Amino acid sequence: MSKTTDDVRSGGDPTELEAASSQLSTAPQEDRAPNLPRLGVIGWVRWFWRQLTSMRVALILLFLLSLGAIPGSLIPQQGTDPAKVEDFSKAHDVLAPIYDKIGFFHVYSSVWFSAIYLLLFVSLIGCIVPRTWQFVGQLRGRPPGAPKRLTRLPAYATWRTEADPEQVRTAALAMMKKRRFRAHVAGDAIAAEKGYLREVGNLVFHIALIVMLVSFAWGQLFKFEGGKLVTEGDGFANTLTQYDDFKSGNLFDSDHDLSPFSFTLDKFTATYERTGPEKGTPRTFRANVSYTEGSGDKTKQAKIESNHPLDIDGTKIFLNGHGYAVPVTVRDGKGKVVSKQTVPMLPIDSNISSQGAIKVMDGYRDAKGKKEQLGFAAWFVPTFAGAGKGTMLSQFPALDFPVLALNATHGDLGVDAGLPQNVYQLDTSHMKTFKDSKGKALKQRLLPGETMKLPNGAGSVTFDKDIKEWVTFQISHQPGDTWALGGAIAAIGGLAGSLFIQRRRVWVRAAPGPDGVTVVELAGLGRSESAKLPEELGSLVEQLHSEAPSAPDPAEPTESSEPPTAVPAAEGAEK
Repeated sequence: MSKTTDDVRSGGDPTELEAASSQLSTAPQEDRAPNLPRLGVIGWVRWFWRQLTSMRVALILLFLLSLGAIPGSLIPQQGTDPAKVEDFSKAHDVLAPIYDKIGFFHVYSSVWFSAIYLLLFVSLIGCIVPRTWQFVGQLRGRPPGAPKRLTRLPAYATWRTEADPEQVRTAALAMMKKRRFRAHVAGDAIAAEKGYLREVGNLVFHIALIVMLVSFAWGQLFKFEGGKLVTEGDGFANTLTQYDDFKSGNLFDSDHDLSPFSFTLDKFTATYERTGPEKGTPRTFRANVSYTEGSGDKTKQAKIESNHPLDIDGTKIFLNGHGYAVPVTVRDGKGKVVSKQTVPMLPIDSNISSQGAIKVMDGYRDAKGKKEQLGFAAWFVPTFAGAGKGTMLSQFPALDFPVLALNATHGDLGVDAGLPQNVYQLDTSHMKTFKDSKGKALKQRLLPGETMKLPNGAGSVTFDKDIKEWVTFQISHQPGDTWALGGAIAAIGGLAGSLFIQRRRVWVRAAPGPDGVTVVELAGLGRSESAKLPEELGSLVEQLHSEAPSAPDPAEPTESSEPPTAVPAAEGAEK
């Protein structure tokens, strides 16, 4: 057994190696001429197009797009929250005009962001289309024939065998096909190729990027997101006027893009850890709702929990937060009920210590018959520590010992001025505080069922026993989420394929030597240098050697049955 060198150092035609390695990639070839002629208009257009569709420029544009999205996430946007933009402008009178000129208040619709976005689209499409056609051509063709001097290839092995050349080629062809190589007979050699999934992964990665970009743009333009506070027993219909707050994309149309549905909060259940270091930690948050889709009368039941939203026609309803709503009944001096309402209280800590405002805007008259408005600053705790045992702070989030504290005022709430107000706060600029018998501001803590009497026959307010819970729902519709997720998964899979799958070619030549004994040569060529190529070639050599064992060396009296080892060609030449 011996290793044929065939004068590796003697040179040979370099085009042989180029032909053997041709089309191992679908990447466009660069011009190799050292002295290019002067470019005309068409030349410059071609040069610009080739630069734009190169991987380097695509990565630069993708990086610029990521940088451009940063101000869109940190700075309030005109299309989604004009109120925050106005507040930002009032607070930053120097930065706001600069931001407005460079488009930081409307990043995703600005000229510069759109230019980067469109250039990236063109770059990716211009890269994908020619590479796809070229790859299809490669799949329809066959691996090229073996170079004349296989010793010039990175991995090479040879031995002599007494088997006929045709027998060796038949065994090699069957071996290659069994190992899922695309193989065929080319002259006195077998040409085989494997690793096409590398280019498939590369193309999938580029296409997935386009899918992600389109999905992102579609989602930003047609999305909407809103919040709604619903008390147990109350409901919500998906119309714009029902939302407490609402944000949408630039192309969103509330008349056509809101899915018709409605739901009622039947019951909210919350449980908490009672003992141990995690006392008070939430264990269960569950909202039981009844909902209807479209204009149908069929009511369905559903449970909404944390991280388990309700999906209605592509619109997801998330459980966002919860608290308590206190029922109060307000009467005038004659005992007439002027207000009976369940008022949501806003939590201020993890134990749901809450504050709010009870407003009586219509129907109340004082002891003299004069129309007035009442306002009660309210604090509520679901578990009170007890009189003399601390401030008005809750000791546990469940309804173990509920207490309501009220401060009473009367006058003008300012709601008739037409200006928006915070429902959890009182505007006391035109209000007067009720005084107790000692001349101090009227304050009182109430247990469920207890009543606070207003002085001078002004009426009363009763803390009713039917305490309810409220839930804030986040209702959102992101039309491109599913496609974006699919694109992201496909991009990761395609990138993994393009990085870890090696495109390689193997040739097996079997021809009679000068003494009539068959000489078998195996050589491999990969797109990039890899230690796995000699290993794979060694495995092929071992398998083929079992079918065509080595012939005795004329200089040796005994036959060697060990298969040759695949090594780099240059190393074999020096031995």
